Amino acid sequence: MQAVREFILDRNPKLDKLDDDLDLIDSRAINSLAFVEFIFLLEELTGESIDPEELDLDDFRTLNAIGARFLKQKAAS
Repeated sequence: MQAVREFILDRNPKLDKLDDDLDLIDSRAINSLAFVEFIFLLEELTGESIDPEELDLDDFRTLNAIGARFLKQKAAS
């Protein structure tokens, strides 16, 4: 999850921290230009291909959602 956090923070210098439940799409922490790069990062981290046809935007809304969907982590309480 650290690599995901760093990817987002590196592209958003105005963010000094990244809450696990921050809506990354509404806040524009992940924008359309970085989205393809972000998918490649997730594929690299998981070792699995991500089929664009099966993507659900809600899987990318928060760090908790990303962890649960792609990195098989439980959401933080």
